[in-house]
Amino acid sequence: MPAFGNRQVAIDEVHARPYLLIEHPRALVQLAFMNEGNPAKDKVTLAEISSRMGVSLPDQNTPHHGLTWDQGDLHCEKHTEFSTYLWSAPLDPDTGKLAGEDPFRHGFTPPGQVVCGIRLDVVAWSEETAKYIDRFDPISRCHSLVEDGMADIVTDFRQDADGLTRILILDRGLTPIRLGALAQRLLEIETYRTLALLSIPLTQKLGPHLRDIEKRLAAITDEMRQSARRNSEELLSRLTDLSAELEAETASSLYRFGASRAYYEIVEERLAALGETFVPGCYRWRSFLHRRIAPAMRTCRTIEERQANLSDKLARATSLLRSWIDVQLERQNSDLLASMNNRAKLQLRLQQTVEGLSVAAISYYVIGLLAYLIKGLPGLHDVVAPELVISGFVPVVLVAIWWTVRRIRHSHNDHGLPTPKDRI
Repeated sequence: MPAFGNRQVAIDEVHARPYLLIEHPRALVQLAFMNEGNPAKDKVTLAEISSRMGVSLPDQNTPHHGLTWDQGDLHCEKHTEFSTYLWSAPLDPDTGKLAGEDPFRHGFTPPGQVVCGIRLDVVAWSEETAKYIDRFDPISRCHSLVEDGMADIVTDFRQDADGLTRILILDRGLTPIRLGALAQRLLEIETYRTLALLSIPLTQKLGPHLRDIEKRLAAITDEMRQSARRNSEELLSRLTDLSAELEAETASSLYRFGASRAYYEIVEERLAALGETFVPGCYRWRSFLHRRIAPAMRTCRTIEERQANLSDKLARATSLLRSWIDVQLERQNSDLLASMNNRAKLQLRLQQTVEGLSVAAISYYVIGLLAYLIKGLPGLHDVVAPELVISGFVPVVLVAIWWTVRRIRHSHNDHGLPTPKDRI
């Protein structure tokens, strides 16, 4: 049977991120780099590592890669805006050193700027290794029992001299697969909580600016209430500039706030999956992180809501101002039509005057021609005076020409041409 084109992709995705099989003592060092989703940078980095370690270069057409060498392995995972590089190697619990060659030293080419660094040590629980807990800062130390009491997880979310957040797992008998799943959750919690908090500088920058926009909007609306009919064009220009400024900021912060929400949801899911049991005198991971990340996320939501509310207020103010401008335009159009009406009336009167003058002028020329004709008739002088005949023709000519002009005007009107009165 023919298979759907993306069926294999969906099937492979379930197995795309298998958990590491971890046996203590072992250490995991993970670095996350912001590369803006550019796969070419990761290709260069993986090519350099594979060449230096003397291992074959993996297929880089997938988002997950793995390199293995003596006493160590490296796992690369590509995400939307960042990549993670996880180095796993045997650990000497006494000295705290990792066996094998460090892939992040000796000419390592990072694919971008480091955004998160983690070192996670996995050792078996004993009275001796339990003393490692005291190495963490008691002020922010988080210690919980997980996996039904089969493991202790400890961290203080502080960075060591290498800039790495230290995490400790004290194994009380977990299988390698469960230990690998637990380690993966803890690495993701630290990575995604760091990425979620990247929006804090943006909220600190946008907060004062939003207050400034709110004040300027309040000032504009107050001017609208007092003098909108006089300064409508100026106010509309200021409102448009303010809307453009707000929309530009909203567009620039849209991705960062959306990414922070998504990362925080992942952190919440991973924390819930831990199933922590409280250890007296210490924070639980969930309560510690929730107490510090949740307010930051609420601030992000508040900034987004303020941006949306400001956008709605600006839209309403602009719509109100445009309504006033439309009323002014209607008033101007009404005045213009009234002016055109007056002009049409004046034009009609002028036309009537011109028609009267034209009748008199045409009659004058016609009577003049008749005078030449009458005076030229032979024998008329003996019968009647030519002047008397001409004077008799004057009213006849006036009436005839007046009637002819009227007929011509009515004939034009019969062909669909409006008269001045119709236009009025």
